[in-house]
Amino acid sequence: MPRARSQQVSLSDTPFYHCISRCVRRAFLCGEDSVTGKSFEHRRGWIESRILFLSQVFSIDICSYAVMSKHLHLVLHVDEKQAKNWSTYEVLKRWHSLHKGTLFTQ
Repeated sequence: MPRARSQQVSLSDTPFYHCISRCVRRAFLCGEDSVTGKSFEHRRGWIESRILFLSQVFSIDICSYAVMSKHLHLVLHVDEKQAKNWSTYEVLKRWHSLHKGTLFTQ
């Protein structure tokens, strides 16, 4: 059963987290599908670029990562001190680098 992020993450216990994301239904993240022979290797660079970009937007350091054919692993460090020093404007600016936002936040 899903749990709220506030119940899963405790920065007072540890700022380091191992995160996994996987594909389902025989889908490929990258690599080559041995059944169809189709290659998804071009996605590996996209995924790496996105991981590194997102680490700049959020207060997250990438300690380690592995992009595999059907899943990826990330070892992250949450930089709570950096995030607490951000102004409201800085938070909005970072959020708008990912999302259009509302008329109010723009």
